[in-house]
Amino acid sequence: MRLVLPAVSAALALLVLTPLLGRGFVLNYDMVFTPDQPLLPDGLGLGSALPRSVPADAVMSFATALLPGDVVQKVVLLAALFAGPLGAGRLVPTDSVAIRVVAAVWYGWSPYVAERLFMGHWPYLVAYACLPWIAAAGLAVRRGEHGALPKLVLACVPAVLTPTGGILAAVLAVVCSGRRALRVTVPVVVLLNLPWFLPSVLRPDGSLSSPDGVGAFAARVEGWGSPVTSVLGLGGIWNAEVVPGSRAMPLVPVLTLLSVAVALVGLRSLAPRWGVAPARSFVLLGAVGVAVAVFGTLPGGGDVLAWAVSHVPGAGLLRDSQKWVAWWALPLALGVALGVEAAGKHLANRAALVSLAALLPLVTMPDLAWGGLGRLEVVDYPADWSAVRAVLEADDRPGDVLSLPMSAFRRFAWNGDRTQLDPAPRFLPRTVVIDDVVHVGGEPVSGEDGRAAAIRGALARNDDLGAVGIGWVLVEHGTPGAVDPRVLDGLQEVWSGPWLTLYRVPGVIAPPPPGAPAPPVLAGDLAALALVASGLLWLLLPAGRFRRPGR
Repeated sequence: MRLVLPAVSAALALLVLTPLLGRGFVLNYDMVFTPDQPLLPDGLGLGSALPRSVPADAVMSFATALLPGDVVQKVVLLAALFAGPLGAGRLVPTDSVAIRVVAAVWYGWSPYVAERLFMGHWPYLVAYACLPWIAAAGLAVRRGEHGALPKLVLACVPAVLTPTGGILAAVLAVVCSGRRALRVTVPVVVLLNLPWFLPSVLRPDGSLSSPDGVGAFAARVEGWGSPVTSVLGLGGIWNAEVVPGSRAMPLVPVLTLLSVAVALVGLRSLAPRWGVAPARSFVLLGAVGVAVAVFGTLPGGGDVLAWAVSHVPGAGLLRDSQKWVAWWALPLALGVALGVEAAGKHLANRAALVSLAALLPLVTMPDLAWGGLGRLEVVDYPADWSAVRAVLEADDRPGDVLSLPMSAFRRFAWNGDRTQLDPAPRFLPRTVVIDDVVHVGGEPVSGEDGRAAAIRGALARNDDLGAVGIGWVLVEHGTPGAVDPRVLDGLQEVWSGPWLTLYRVPGVIAPPPPGAPAPPVLAGDLAALALVASGLLWLLLPAGRFRRPGR
């Protein structure tokens, strides 16, 4: 029976990812993996761009040095979609394997997983998968179990690849560990998040965001309900294009409200099993996740958030507010499972009820299966990309690369015309500057990279690109957007193919603008690595065996 839960979790992951497991890359919206991602200053938070993917980019650089990038991508996605439901099932305080399966399915087959997968937010999926394990380790710390703290550290590590994941993990770890452990858990989660936190606060341009993105990135309605019902059902992402079509079914809001009611009944049994304080804190954090997710849609909420992102450094993390509903996903899954368990005690056909509960998420959202029923596919990069990379590796002249047309996203025929983030910054061996202005619903949302803004101005005036640190211009063909021919006048064409043309900027190339100071950032990286290493050593070495009996 111990293999049932891992088998169900593996089946859920394979039901989604099986058509994507062949060689090649899944490139969709923000999900960009490359064959061998170079380690660049931006990957450590030392460049001019905001450290949104720090330390994820650095970790992927090391991972793709050991394994091909497409293999790394499949391992990451499989691990995330397997570990999440497995952890949720293990967390349920019950002896019933069937009830654990219910929790696993509700956690692993959720709109949050579907929408973030289709949006390409793989670090969010990794963080989401870590949350059950963080909760379990945090509860063990609260109970004073030997070795619980190193387990908590290691459970948080995959989640802290990005700022959002780091915050999701840190808050859950502190809440589940309890007040008495604050003197330990707070320093631990702070140290683990230093790799992205220090570059953010030490960045010369600051980390303020544009308020015009608050409304664009707010939680949205799915179906005929409201943003609240969408978020309660773990949906409501701002981008309608990544929402499964099944979320528009008329019954979805009704089923959402019913599932919340069942969950609230089931969560009442957490207190006698976990204790009043941890159960109350766990559920309250879920409520906070829902409140934060819908805050921007409430009267006056958008104005408050607009002020915050304009005046409070780092508040831009609140713009895509729906992502914080991940804190509600665990209480919902555990609550539904425990509610089904409570109802089963009063029914003669308990097996039918449990089976229906376990199958309901799959039946109501079948379009997560099989790569979103063809929404996601595996593709190969054209040979142009490797050729351009080889040219840049062979040339030691200074200068960063400007990618044109000026747009953060691309649509190539070789990738089925899917919207995808420009792969150049993660494929090429030099810092690549891309436009960070994002268009949502046809309206532009201002970016946060001062260097990109300066380069846009230089292009408009047809100024010397070398004066802003650009030594190369990469023109990507077959994607929407135009390139002003005047920009290319006077540039030296170095390489050209069907998909890419590389130009050299003549003359003197100015150094790039400074990023965050390296010494404190690298010190923060080393501190986080030391903490992780100590946790690994504690678990790998038989430290606990040397304790005297009874101590």
